[in-house]
Amino acid sequence: MTNAMTLQYLNEDDKAYGLAGMAISLAALDAIDKIVEVSLDATGPMVTFSNDFYFNSSPVISPKANWNHLVHNFYITASMVISNVMSRSLVRMKQNVPQELMDAIRKEMTEEAKESCQLEDDEIDNLFEKTRVYMGRIFRNPRIHPAVDDFAHTLSVRRIMSGNEIADELRALSIL
Repeated sequence: MTNAMTLQYLNEDDKAYGLAGMAISLAALDAIDKIVEVSLDATGPMVTFSNDFYFNSSPVISPKANWNHLVHNFYITASMVISNVMSRSLVRMKQNVPQELMDAIRKEMTEEAKESCQLEDDEIDNLFEKTRVYMGRIFRNPRIHPAVDDFAHTLSVRRIMSGNEIADELRALSIL
């Protein structure tokens, strides 16, 4: 997503739940291997991706394969943003995500999808709904809330975790 929109955190606990939501979305999308590490103390982005996540244009890779890679990575980052706010609202605060926040995310997703992936409005709408519904299914499930609470606490204590450590922790919590 572009830098135009930032996710403001209420406090350290809120930030841990946001990061937990992002990590859980990566696990749900089978994309944990795309993370080098996550850090609550990062001054920039809290998630550091591996090199293979980023777009690498090559003459031996077809334009369609490059475009599919861009769209898939856009889906991953969109899922992370939505999961961040869902984890904080649905799990931590036990309330629905404010509609104005979802509208702002949708607007930002639309601009970014048009700019970076050249997606059309109907493709963007489908992607947003797919992401919102799938991540909503995860974070609206009350059976997963205790595991999200535990994982957010673990992040608060450990501060920095590698992708492998996240996968191990989520497996131990029966999230993976």
